[in-house]
Amino acid sequence: MSRGFSGVVVKAWGGTDYRLTVTSTEAVTDNFVRLGFDAGGLLADHRIHPTQWIRVWMPQEGSDKLHHRAFTLVDPDPEGNRFSMEFALHHGPAADWARKASVGDPLDASVLGSKFALPETAPSEYIVFGDTASLPAINSLLDAIGDVPARVWLEWQYESDTTLPIRNKPHHQVTWLQRVDNGRALREQAQEITCAPDAFGWVACDFATTRAIAKTLKSKHGLPKSALKAQAYWK
Repeated sequence: MSRGFSGVVVKAWGGTDYRLTVTSTEAVTDNFVRLGFDAGGLLADHRIHPTQWIRVWMPQEGSDKLHHRAFTLVDPDPEGNRFSMEFALHHGPAADWARKASVGDPLDASVLGSKFALPETAPSEYIVFGDTASLPAINSLLDAIGDVPARVWLEWQYESDTTLPIRNKPHHQVTWLQRVDNGRALREQAQEITCAPDAFGWVACDFATTRAIAKTLKSKHGLPKSALKAQAYWK
């Protein structure tokens, strides 16, 4: 199957390709599934970092083209040549593929553009806004920041979303907010909080919400560009 113009662009930008293989399937909730993968050598070639993501190429029924989506690596294990990825089961090629996936199924992946490093000087706290799409990345961030406090706001669409595992520690505060009016609750929360000048902001929601919250953290709360990581995870 063809990757189309997107495949040409990824290759032109230096993307490297790998063949993954499903090794396990686990229903986390009725709308969320975790799939284990043999990494196909990917982890041997690329340094592990928090919130690390790859592009995967999904077939779509009735089409001869593959569609690419980005997913966070969950619990990457270079020595074991394995990791997991978690799929929110909404609509689209990725969710459709994940629903039907079984052990032994192949999945092509490309590595391009993923980079993130924790601040060299630990901030006073992390201010985190996300949703179920970015929860795997947020969990990897919470694993990595150690003893630094964090406040996390997560948006839910289905009641079962609030039962998803979160790797928060006693010094991490997590608040779930229902998705209403295309992210209004998260945007309002960003306006209402107080934020220390030496905090670090991390934002990954839908495109419009991410942009609005990032603007609030910079303009109202005074976070410099160097203390803010904002990336839309979906539109």
